[in-house]
Formats: sequence, structure tokens, C-alpha cells
Amino acid sequence: MRGETKPDVCVIGLGYIGLPTAAIIARAGCAVHGVDVSQDVVDTINRGEIHIEEVDLDGLVQAVVQRGLLKASTQIRPADVFVIAVPTPFAKDGNHTPDTSYVMAAAEKVADVLKPGDTVILESTSPVGTTEVVRDTIAARRLDLALPGQCDGRADISLAYCPERVLPGRILEELTHNDRSIGGITPRCARKALAFYKRFVKGECVTTDARSAEMTKLVENAFRDVNIAFANELSMIADRQGLDVWEVIRLANRHPRVNILQPGPGVGGHCIAVDPWFIVHGAPEEAQIIRQARETNDAKMHHVLDQARQLIKAAPTEKVACLGLAFKANIDDFRESPARYIAASLAREFGDRVYIVEPYAVELPPEFKGTGARLVDIDTALEECAVLIPLVDHDVFKVIPAEERHDKVIYDTRGIWPDAA
Repeated sequence: MRGETKPDVCVIGLGYIGLPTAAIIARAGCAVHGVDVSQDVVDTINRGEIHIEEVDLDGLVQAVVQRGLLKASTQIRPADVFVIAVPTPFAKDGNHTPDTSYVMAAAEKVADVLKPGDTVILESTSPVGTTEVVRDTIAARRLDLALPGQCDGRADISLAYCPERVLPGRILEELTHNDRSIGGITPRCARKALAFYKRFVKGECVTTDARSAEMTKLVENAFRDVNIAFANELSMIADRQGLDVWEVIRLANRHPRVNILQPGPGVGGHCIAVDPWFIVHGAPEEAQIIRQARETNDAKMHHVLDQARQLIKAAPTEKVACLGLAFKANIDDFRESPARYIAASLAREFGDRVYIVEPYAVELPPEFKGTGARLVDIDTALEECAVLIPLVDHDVFKVIPAEERHDKVIYDTRGIWPDAA
């Protein structure tokens, strides 16, 4: 950054986090060049449209594209600040090993266009030490640049890690107002990244080292996973003992220092269902509770599937409605969704007896092909199905009155209809 001149920014990865981040940076007046591997995504954004569902994102993207502040392409270009927001999925080894290949591929492309004074920020959720590996990847390709932590004097490039803390459906608001942890390879790196984020973040920005910031992101989601696992384990115990888990939790939460979460059919999404495994991978002997929480939440998914199977088999001629495929309420994100897994498993077993209700889908995911299952609206399901299995607590499901459900067999995995318990 030179004086008060606003930096040119390059955001690599225009998905659920990258696109909203790019749009917010552009709203702050910075010229943003977005990069994505998908030509369809690039073309959509350049038309001022969006390829994901998120509250108020469509209007913001349209506005910044029309003002010429956000442009997208499949090719990286020189900039002053580079923000890497690409996926970090599991490797295909069956061991929940983090796959940072997308991050490293982005780092190599960034390295090719770097100039002295630039800042590189990794936002992708990553195992501890990834920012340092990004630094080393850049150093290997750019022997002409002095990298932080590898040189005696002032480095040519600043590198930092700054993860998001957002909730789908509130991404724009939370990117702007939530506090941020900014971890630099060196304190100077952290300060440069801090100056950048203060252009568009109204929450408090706290600086630390890169490894601590990486671990902080993982710990936040592992903490939530552990707490959900307690509720899910409690629900399985309640099933075994013939108890209403919702009533037990409601009463227990009257204790002034108890706040048990609500159970569900498992845990989904690309954060809580994934990030704890990054901690386990980095410290497999020590991360016992975190590993157990992950296994408990996965076990709850299979527990719900078994309970649903029994219910359907007990009504062998009736139609069954699975309500919801998303990993949480009121969004169109089906990644790592236990509801999607359960519904698809039931569809494969019971075929055209299974109806799927998902108001945020226009078609069923690929795994439903050939099963005979149908995507229908809620009114069709209420008219034709005798068995209802709510898997997601979408608002449209919550408001179904008791008189429309009174003659149904119900397995309420979300506790959305207390009167049906």
C-alpha cells in the first residue's frame, strides 16, 4: 500500500467465502480482481450475477460489478494484496487427511506475479503450519524475493493468515462486523494485514502469529462440534431409555450454568464436520475428545438412519417424506450434510416410496438418480405421505400446524414440532 492509495486486490477462489469477501472489499472502494477455475462462475459474476445463495449478496455483487470495482477471470493478475480463499477438502485416502493442494496451487500462481511490497493472505481453513508452507512455496519459485522468517533484514513480501467466522445466511454482515484473528509470519506481516482488513472490517482485528491464528480457527469449530456431540449422544441415550430428549434438555437448561445445544441428525457443512479432523491429523495421540466428538456426531447420523428404516418398514405401503437436504436451516448448502446422506440412503432402499422436500433445491443431487425418489413441495408431501421425517429445521417446516400433521407418523430429528413428541 502506498500512502492513502487504495490497494488493488486479487481474490483467488470465488465460492461461498471468496465471492462475498471480494464483494465487500470492492464495496470499500478497492479494485478487486477475482479468480476462479470455473469459466461459468467467472461469466456469471461478470454479468453481475451470483452462483450461490446468500442473503443480499446478489445486490452487492451487481452494484460493485456495475461500478467496475469487481471483475473476474480464470487467470491471476498482479495486485498489491492477494487473498487466497480456495477449498481445503479431505484427501481421498479415507483417513480425513487435509488436502492443501488447492492452496499450494494458488500460492504458486501468486508467486509468479508478486512484486516487492505485496501482501499475501491465506483465508482458507488450514492445518497448523500451512501459511509457512505457502511462504516456502513462494520462496522456491521466487529466489529474487526476500521472504519473511527467511531473511535477516526487511522482507520484500508480507504473509499472513486470517480466517473468516461466518454463518451461512449472514455472511455479509458477519464478514463486516465479526472480530478477526490476523496471524502474521512476523509481527510486521501481521501489521500490514491488519491495515488491509481495517478498510472493510468493523469488528476488532487482533494480531497474533500465523500458527496461532490457524489453530484458533480449528479450535472454534472443534469446540462447537464437541458441544453438539454431547447433545447428540444424549439424544441416543434418551432413545434407548424411552425419554423425550427435548424435555430433558429443556429442564436441564433451567440450571443457570447449563446450556445444552439441540441435537440433530448429525453435523454437516464444510466447517464443523471437517475442521476438527485437521486438529486430529496434527496431534492424533492427544486429540482424544475431539476425535470422539467427530465419531459421535457421525454415529448419530447412522442412528437416525436406522430409526428411520424401522419406522418405514413398520408402514410397508405408505409414502415417506424426508424434509430437508441442507446441512442447516434456510440455506442451499448441502455440503457434508447428514440430511442428504440419510435421505439418499432411504431413497436407495425404499425407492419411489420416498419423497424429498427441499425448498432450496431445484433438482435432487446426483446420488438420487435412479432411485425413484421424487422432489416435491411441502403441500404434496402433506397430501400424499403418511410418514414425515424432518431432517432440517427450515422455517417452512416449522410453521406447519398440528392439524396438518395430526394423522401422520412422525420422526422429528430436529425437535421442530414439540406437540408431536
